Amino acid sequence: MVEKTEITSTSSSLSPMKQTLLKKLLSGELADIPDQDSIFPRNLSEDYPPLSFAQERLWFLHQLDPDSSVYNLSTAVRLQGVLDVAVLERSFQELVRRQEILRTTFDFHKGQCFQKITSDWVPQLMVDDLSALDKPVRMERIHQLTIEEGQYPFDLTSGPLVRMRVLHVGSQEHVFVVTMHHIVTDGWSMNLFIQEVTKLYEVFRAGSMPSLLPLSIQYADFAVWQRQWLSGAVLEEQLTYWRTELDGAPLVLNLPTDHSRPAVQRFVGASYILALPRDLLSQLHALRRREGITLFMLLLAAFEILLSRYSGQEDFCVGTPIANRTRLETESLIGFFVNTLVIRTDTSGDPSITELLRKVRERVVGAQAHQDLPFEKLVDALQPERTLSHSPLFQVMFTLDNASSKEEEHLKGLTVSPVERMRDTTNFDLTLEMMEDEERLTGLFEYNTDLFEASTIERMAAHYRRVLEAMVAAPGMRISELSLLSDDEH
Repeated sequence: MVEKTEITSTSSSLSPMKQTLLKKLLSGELADIPDQDSIFPRNLSEDYPPLSFAQERLWFLHQLDPDSSVYNLSTAVRLQGVLDVAVLERSFQELVRRQEILRTTFDFHKGQCFQKITSDWVPQLMVDDLSALDKPVRMERIHQLTIEEGQYPFDLTSGPLVRMRVLHVGSQEHVFVVTMHHIVTDGWSMNLFIQEVTKLYEVFRAGSMPSLLPLSIQYADFAVWQRQWLSGAVLEEQLTYWRTELDGAPLVLNLPTDHSRPAVQRFVGASYILALPRDLLSQLHALRRREGITLFMLLLAAFEILLSRYSGQEDFCVGTPIANRTRLETESLIGFFVNTLVIRTDTSGDPSITELLRKVRERVVGAQAHQDLPFEKLVDALQPERTLSHSPLFQVMFTLDNASSKEEEHLKGLTVSPVERMRDTTNFDLTLEMMEDEERLTGLFEYNTDLFEASTIERMAAHYRRVLEAMVAAPGMRISELSLLSDDEH
């Protein structure tokens, strides 16, 4: 996740152009990359656009398990006020007309999978009236329906790959649920979807015509460009960095688990929330400013200390997502852009906390400079031993979300606020998603229930908090001196 925080130094091994790019990326700016060609609309006379590299991998995984919902992305917002359902449906239809990817399915032409873009699909809005139910029953039904929406699988060939549902709770309250398959969307896109639907709703409700800025390209144009650009010398430069960076890295992080790893992942998960005090967040910001790093780097370093202490490993890899929207043309596009970076951890030599922070900074900066290589291409190049029991290269993910607002938005006659929902699926052994919002810091531990019990994750979350507290209290201490245990645990 790209941060809105400026770093004061970058790797001296990077070119000035890459250093400038990294500062902009780490500060949350969307910057053009000067050594890339612009993205132009594709030639429609040969309209069998290929899949992007990320889409290709999800298509393959879907063929292995077409009834799986693990790659469904779902979001829900609460709408308070008088809702015009017909206008909301019209807004949905206009957005589908505007964004080709929302009316895209996948088919074969001459043995190759391609994006099949239709122009005649008119989406319909599903409405469920729950207002007659008693409040306890109604709340349980809302929870049940939002979960079911995320679990119902998509057919990538027949589509559609986006669903919208309105739950009518009362005359002044509705819940708006959007679900899409990951092959046509990502986290950035889900937020963009809600933003654009609400903007369209507002103008249509006022009797006006849409005024959204026209899109210069569509997602299929990006896929064509990516295939052409990421080749030759550009591809080799990216591959050379990652081959060197990950040479000899362990393929598995062996965390102590409560249960044996199953032969085939089932992707069943649960979540635990860790709320951190406000004064700890301010202390963390003070530390990261002194060390010339971002909050992402600091929180990642703390997580690496925790994982190293739990596993006993000094060398392992952690995955982290990156928006991968370094082109201005992609800023307003819905689609599957997000990429995954592999951050290698090195805690050998029992470094001090400040020494580890410097190591983490160098690793993150280097990975950011070589973010253009899709994770799928990296796996193909490295050819790690594949198994259905765990994901390749890393099994633990770390993210920081400090860019999206969780505040209420106000439309004419409506207040829009997010509906928090706990997840019951997971793609990895363990994911820590840190969220900074309104001067608060919260951690969401998402874990595989085939491996971990809830009590283990709750204890791990408490230990993570102790690592953070120790880092701000004594950044000069060595990581072996850091105590994870509470007084009761001692």
